[in-house]
Amino acid sequence: MPERGLLVSAPGKVILHGEHAVVHGKAALAVALGLRTFLRLRPGAGERLRVHLPGVGVLSGWDVAELRALRGRLTADFDESKPPSVEQLDMLKEFAGIAADASAPDSLAVLAFLYMCLAISAKYGDVPSVDIAVWSELPTGAGLGSSAAYAVCLAAALLHACGAISCPLKDGEATARWTEEEMTLINSWAFQGERVIHGNPSGVDNAVGTWGGALRYQSGKITSLKRVPTLRILLTNTKVPRSTKVLVAGVKEKILKFPAIMNPVLDSIDAISQECQSVLEAMPTNPSPEYYPVLEELFDINQHHLNVIGVGHPSLDRLCRVTASHGLHSKLTGAGGGGCGITLLPPDAAPLAVEAAKRDLCACGFECWETDIGAPGVTVHSSSSLNAEVLHALSES
Repeated sequence: MPERGLLVSAPGKVILHGEHAVVHGKAALAVALGLRTFLRLRPGAGERLRVHLPGVGVLSGWDVAELRALRGRLTADFDESKPPSVEQLDMLKEFAGIAADASAPDSLAVLAFLYMCLAISAKYGDVPSVDIAVWSELPTGAGLGSSAAYAVCLAAALLHACGAISCPLKDGEATARWTEEEMTLINSWAFQGERVIHGNPSGVDNAVGTWGGALRYQSGKITSLKRVPTLRILLTNTKVPRSTKVLVAGVKEKILKFPAIMNPVLDSIDAISQECQSVLEAMPTNPSPEYYPVLEELFDINQHHLNVIGVGHPSLDRLCRVTASHGLHSKLTGAGGGGCGITLLPPDAAPLAVEAAKRDLCACGFECWETDIGAPGVTVHSSSSLNAEVLHALSES
């Protein structure tokens, strides 16, 4: 049990290239986003475990003794290599008063929290008496990996609370990262949290949250890119809701209907991912403007391809037109059909042009963040390294 608190953060993610093509065996590039989820762990008062998630309106607490008894009743093995069983999740829902068919973010967040807490403590120690607060800069349900960032932070905090991993932060340091071995453990338990929330996730989002930087995903295999520069972007949420399932099914239908037309488009998207990976790995840490035209051209070509395979949307066309009028290049990221888009900001982009683009995007009713990609993965912080907004949000419990 930690004597003192712990402050942890993990990044969200965006798909740079390869969305939809990845479903058909092609490569996708996922990159860590500068927007993060933050967790504060403190020793609990009395024998209680409390969780506070202000973003989704959760403030819950349980007696440690009750949780121990519940853990004893969940007879099946807890193991990070096996998905949570339906029986385990049903018992947890009943215990927490969550409806059997609940799908709201608050219910799923509490369910993942309880499962991870009981599973990790079953393997590494006792149910910890701690207070955990989590706050995020990431919007939920926007395809930006918010649930994975939550699961990564939880896995790190609970593994630490149960004594399975140490705190890497030394006195006087602002931030620190865990060892490769410890991160592998964090990632495997974060994947379990993702399984509770999503059923059958790919594992990409939690891997990005754990390791940061950029990853390549192809046919179930995840590999880190050797070295990735941090690139500035505008991230825009069109706020147009969409169903990933429906969009994926639509693409499949088009491929079956026009295989000779659509398969070359998927091959071309795959080639864009390969080309982008080569460019990123050749770029220095602080790239100068001449590296950007190729990346911008790849954005433009891929956006056209995504429209061709049927996952565009008038809101995304508008986003691309608005940013193009300020000399900037954009593409959708994720499932498409609305959702989010990313805009590359080269180092020589005029600050006034960027501000004007943001203003015009907000005037469309979109939400816009200036952030970066290629951010570090799961990180421990000293309180002095976090800004006042984050500290305030985490202390409101």
